[in-house]
Amino acid sequence: MSTLWYGGTIYTMRREGETVEAVLVEDGVIQAVGKEDVLRREWQHKITEEISLHNRVMYPGFVDSHLHLIGHGEKLLRLDLTEAKSGEEVLRLLKEKVNEVEEGEWIIGEGWDENQWENPYILHRRQLDEVTTKHPLIIKRVCRHALIANSRALEMSGFSAEVQDPSGGVIHRDEDGTPNGFLLDQAQELVTAHIPLASEAYLQKALTVAIDDCIKHGLTGGHSEDLNYYGGFLRTYETFKRVIDGEKTKFRAHLLVHHEVVDNMMELSEEVRNENSFIELGSVKIFSDGSLGSQSALLSFPYHNDPSTNGVAIHSLEKLKSIVKKAREYGRTVAVHAIGDLAFEYVLDSIEDYPPKKGQRDRIIHAQILREELIERTKKLPVVLDIQPRFVVSDFPWVIGRVGEKNLSYCYAWKTLIKEGILCAGGSDAPIEPISPLLGIEAAVTRQSLSDGKVYMKEEQLSVFEAIQLFTIGSAYAISQEDKKGYIEKGYVADFTVLEKDLFKVKETEISGVEVIYTVIDGVIMYKQ
Repeated sequence: MSTLWYGGTIYTMRREGETVEAVLVEDGVIQAVGKEDVLRREWQHKITEEISLHNRVMYPGFVDSHLHLIGHGEKLLRLDLTEAKSGEEVLRLLKEKVNEVEEGEWIIGEGWDENQWENPYILHRRQLDEVTTKHPLIIKRVCRHALIANSRALEMSGFSAEVQDPSGGVIHRDEDGTPNGFLLDQAQELVTAHIPLASEAYLQKALTVAIDDCIKHGLTGGHSEDLNYYGGFLRTYETFKRVIDGEKTKFRAHLLVHHEVVDNMMELSEEVRNENSFIELGSVKIFSDGSLGSQSALLSFPYHNDPSTNGVAIHSLEKLKSIVKKAREYGRTVAVHAIGDLAFEYVLDSIEDYPPKKGQRDRIIHAQILREELIERTKKLPVVLDIQPRFVVSDFPWVIGRVGEKNLSYCYAWKTLIKEGILCAGGSDAPIEPISPLLGIEAAVTRQSLSDGKVYMKEEQLSVFEAIQLFTIGSAYAISQEDKKGYIEKGYVADFTVLEKDLFKVKETEISGVEVIYTVIDGVIMYKQ
């Protein structure tokens, strides 16, 4: 059975402006592209289905190169605080939530961001106590590198003034040394470890909701990091296999494997690891620092707004190198979270000391704060930089206060990276940012701040073509699959994102508003408007 797609604009994305009239698909693979009349003539005895685009626009399937699928589903299911405009609004939303749950049940809010408030400040546990002392309550910051817990949650976790900061984490305290509820990075686990284990039904629901939302927004796949949470590697991996069955639900999930559970992955046979063609086990995931918003991204200089700190190293350089070395012993590549320039430097040091096998590529995720010499070193390594364009419009202008004007030259420098020949992929880091790839594409092109409407570092704006490439061939480069994903070309997977309008012809500020008409995965329409 072969399907002919025709009747619209079809961008191959192989070269800027290159289009074809029709695409012929069979068994989930593109068999031919070209002129409609030629394909009809050459394949007339095999075409069993024809689908007209009705003047819509087809692109290679958009893929999010960095997200947390179950976390995205949880955000959709839980109390969402991302739109709150003040601490007072956060507290009001929490009070409403208290009335919906039984006494003693954990309450978890997602996504508060004090930088989006008119009066930025960090809520104190006592303010959360005013909401409730009958429920353990935590609220996770938008970056997920910080949370605030009420006294009930701290007590249930065994907190006292004597509790020491864990390696790679910070416990904020009042002047008398009492924890104030604000926990950074690894310190969060002192509380989250006491949250009751989510049921399998809940995990499946969260993942199902997340994937449905991805597909609705035009995503044919995503590179997700979930496997060290929710009860461990095997339990979470089994959830993915149950939800993405390859029949009812098709979605290409490339799963990063947190270094703490890589042993569990390697215990699986090759047959088990490869039994579902829609689920791949990928690089070893490592965190080297935190986030800029929580001031835990590791910088080579003091924070401009708080010279007492330069951030948090999740691992010492020696420990980071040992984790990379272990990944190499397993024959695996690494995918390392690095936001600050010192964290990025540590990652380069580690990869230089323990390079991947010939033909493999590592990835460095975020790469927001860089220096010129770091870019020069990166050019010599087989790495992909996994960037999140939406961070530009969310983080400016407050990020300037964190790093200072004099350190901005190589911050969020997407155009510079591409000009230097560094491979880049595009993601959302959902649930940190909204899932829509169109929002990411628009952000990369406009760099227009959400908070004040200004364009920041205009010289780093990407062209529409470059921005779309981040979510097509860029995501394919990140997993070394550029020979079968990322273009509309013979032999490539039949994954397509079909939009109402042409992104190359609409106003740049209107890209995010373009509607998704079809999401096609493995040649099958998984979403239709």
